Amino acid sequence: MKPIQSVLITGANAGLGREAARQLAMRNGVEKIYLACRNQAKAEAARNALESETGRKVFEVVLMDVTAPETVRTAVAALTTPIDAVVLNAGGTGGQKPNALTNEGVTTIFATNVLGHIVLVNELLSRQLITSTVLYASSEAARGIPKMRMQRPDLASGSLEEFESIANGNKFGPEGDPMQTYGYVKLAATLWMGAMARKHPHVRFISMSPGGTAGTAGFDDLPFLKRVIFKHVGGVLMPLFGMMHSVETGAKRYVEGLFNPKFETGHFYASKAGYPTGALVDQVSIDATFADTTTQDNASDAMMRFA
Repeated sequence: MKPIQSVLITGANAGLGREAARQLAMRNGVEKIYLACRNQAKAEAARNALESETGRKVFEVVLMDVTAPETVRTAVAALTTPIDAVVLNAGGTGGQKPNALTNEGVTTIFATNVLGHIVLVNELLSRQLITSTVLYASSEAARGIPKMRMQRPDLASGSLEEFESIANGNKFGPEGDPMQTYGYVKLAATLWMGAMARKHPHVRFISMSPGGTAGTAGFDDLPFLKRVIFKHVGGVLMPLFGMMHSVETGAKRYVEGLFNPKFETGHFYASKAGYPTGALVDQVSIDATFADTTTQDNASDAMMRFA
């Protein structure tokens, strides 16, 4: 495995992305960390704070909005040096209008979690600017967390058409619940990562769930009542029942995924069945869908149509 000296992180100004940047800066051998953010002021504030906290000036701001692929292409075009690893961390529940369609014909929640990252990886590969590892922030929601009222995503056929309907929202309708849609979106992206691992064997493609994480920005876009329940009430009670851990623990999973060779390309690592915390296990031991190459290819081909 090629040594990782530079890392680009999407959604790096807050939550898991920011904490991952901090942990990476404290690791020997990491010499450059790109903070990919959509807001210049917030990105610069995060960079300044990280420099103060770590005592290192290794952070560089890269402006991109993963819901707007043209900004991703512009950002990659401006890069002049290859990057060893990228952490596809940006995501969430899609803002106030998660089911609204973007210019590319996908829902906002899909664009936020998946499409912008597909464009980013495609651009890095086509320009030969990624040398080692792509890590996607998946979620236990991709296989379901019944204890958190997140049911297993139910694929009717796993066909190309079904994955297109996940991307454009037709599977859920205009009033689809973003908390349920989120699981399907993460499942589709995780399958895409499996397909990419086979198509590009010179790069590691790791799907890694940060787990149920208190203090992250992932629930900030939910409607008020759900936001209070998941982010504030849940942030206090869920850790007591093993349903959430700290943002430091969640970001540590990213770092382990990047540097520990035991995490194999094309695989999805998350918590054991029933929980979003605890020891990491290969999710194919819970759901064989994650290793089904036909389903992986259908997901990848469908999403590439929008990219």
